[in-house]
Amino acid sequence: MIFWAVLLLGIAGLAWIRLAPSDPAVWNVDPQVSADQDLASGVRRRIQGGTETFERLHRIILESPRTEVLAGSPGEGRATYVSRSKWMGFPDYTTVQQNEGQLGLYARQRFGQSDMGVNKTRVDGWLARLAAQQD
Repeated sequence: MIFWAVLLLGIAGLAWIRLAPSDPAVWNVDPQVSADQDLASGVRRRIQGGTETFERLHRIILESPRTEVLAGSPGEGRATYVSRSKWMGFPDYTTVQQNEGQLGLYARQRFGQSDMGVNKTRVDGWLARLAAQQD
């Protein structure tokens, strides 16, 4: 009996991780990037760029597997994307905001204590692809 209760709780927990609603009012907020930072739960990056750069970055982000727009757009000056892990469906949120000739990126996890560098790898990969397009 205990086995089945534990199994049911585990399945319910995994379902919550995958199906929990993502409220744009919570996640599509000013990333407040003042400097590049590597955090336990994510990463912040700041690059030079305007609307055209944001639009190129937007296309790169949407080419990423299991990534979609939660809210906003480059035309609005801010967009937040949800990227989900392949097996468990853990959501990570990345907000990009244009401000005075710069783009601020803030990628963070929703669940857990550490993202184990996943957001850093993802964001730095996007920025490397963006830089390669500009060369």
